[in-house]
Amino acid sequence: MMLRDPSVKYRPFPQVNLPDRQWPSRVITAPPRWLSTDLRDGNQALADPMNAEKKQRFFELLVKIGVKEIEVGFPSAGQTEFDFIHGLVRDGRIPDDVMVQVLTQSRRDLIERTFESLEGARAATIHLYNAVSPAWREVVFGLDRAGVKALAVEGAKILREQAEKRPGTDWRFEYSPETFSTAELDFSLEVCEAVMDVIQPTPDKPLILNLPATVEAASPNIYADQVEWMGRHLSRRASVVISVHPHNDRGTGVAAAELAVMAGADRVEGCLFGNGERTGNVDLVTLALNLYTQGVSPGLDFSDMETIVKTVEYCNQLPVHPRHPYAGELVFTAFSGSHQDAIKKGFDAQSRRNDQLWNVPYLPIDPADLGGAYEAVIRVNSQSGKGGVAWVLQQDKGLKLPKPMQVDFSRVVQRLADETSRELTTADIWAAFERAYHLTPGQHFELVGFEETGASRADQQRVFVGELRLDGKAATIRGRGNGLISSLLAALRDDCGLTIEVADYQEHAIGAGTDAQAAAYVQCRTADGRTVFGAGVDSDVATASVRAVLSAANGALSGG
Repeated sequence: MMLRDPSVKYRPFPQVNLPDRQWPSRVITAPPRWLSTDLRDGNQALADPMNAEKKQRFFELLVKIGVKEIEVGFPSAGQTEFDFIHGLVRDGRIPDDVMVQVLTQSRRDLIERTFESLEGARAATIHLYNAVSPAWREVVFGLDRAGVKALAVEGAKILREQAEKRPGTDWRFEYSPETFSTAELDFSLEVCEAVMDVIQPTPDKPLILNLPATVEAASPNIYADQVEWMGRHLSRRASVVISVHPHNDRGTGVAAAELAVMAGADRVEGCLFGNGERTGNVDLVTLALNLYTQGVSPGLDFSDMETIVKTVEYCNQLPVHPRHPYAGELVFTAFSGSHQDAIKKGFDAQSRRNDQLWNVPYLPIDPADLGGAYEAVIRVNSQSGKGGVAWVLQQDKGLKLPKPMQVDFSRVVQRLADETSRELTTADIWAAFERAYHLTPGQHFELVGFEETGASRADQQRVFVGELRLDGKAATIRGRGNGLISSLLAALRDDCGLTIEVADYQEHAIGAGTDAQAAAYVQCRTADGRTVFGAGVDSDVATASVRAVLSAANGALSGG
């Protein structure tokens, strides 16, 4: 028996009749006003809601980040909520530049309780809502359009009445035609206009009209059309702040918010990492940092992302996904060899340019701007290539391996990664480097000391005299050549019977000043045609060169 196609249960969301829509050609050049609903909407989404200590810690985090509008709770929902909100006011914990907001349904007893929670506040916003879409009217409340509109108007009247009883507070109001995203636009407009008739907003004291995507039921462009349509048709647009509250049911909440701002929204409501019921509210971190990458300052401070993530995880008892945009532990981490190579080249080019413009492949934002370290950008496993391995050594030890040596060492690391079937740490990679290039104690050739002197002969050759340990026994070797390395090679040939030739030599400084060291690398050919590499590090560049040649000599004797 064939399974029935479930798609027959659903209908496509209708288009908005807006043929001259303007939002597609607009660019966001300034941030919206931000409202955090972490302490209300985000808190309601938790199996174990935050206690007072966690709510206070979260509130302090939001203030530190720079959020100026915070919905601190739903005071009529329970005593914990009421006590926390009233405590913020009573104990003077609300900074003067922060506007707190609370939510209430359109019911007299709930609205009165809401005002009581904010008794004595310097300023506060009361957020009134009721659902207006057909499914809620017909299924949930059993009301027609007139009944739903009357509910909103009555709530607005109670807001004014309660505010007039408390003239010592600067009261502001917000109204949400809840389920706006699935309601008829003409009816949403009708209800909002009726609420404005009661509140009588002015440009100096505007009404916030929140147009929520309570359930995300269409693609983001439809939501943008809805927001633009409302903005065009409101009779007192100058006396209104249009706010949007996108949910993420279709996984496009961030896109919907961005397009809504392009469509004229002044304000965005959401949670730091998109927490909220079902698939969550819009993610304010992603939204804000998307602006950052376009050269627009979001007005929020995410320069210590690690602390922000840890605080939110503690308060919500929900993990931030390791690949969460901008904030995840692995979001800037590349394991792929081709990605690592591109990132490494991008950092090299950035260093040579020495300007302020960020242009590194695969990294849309500088991890350092979020408090991240470059060491964590490239990490090594079996998917990694030479660029990734070279990056780790450069970041951890300051070594800048020549390209041929990168290729040689990457094979070593690849074998190790395949054998261990796990990510390799920097300690793993350094230990493998020491083994591969014979830098650990107990090698056949170990340097104790050396002297290089000029010769009295007319050919001006140099003389190398080296004090070594050969398989642990003291020995002196001598050789003559036209430079330090050639005279060392002659000593190895004449006194030790080892013939190798240097095909390439490179060196560079590690660090600067009195603590600087020198790194030297050699690529050598053995008598039987093999290629071996050597590396040496020392505070003296000549000693680093000698160590590099002896490293290669040990490789020649060991067969690799």
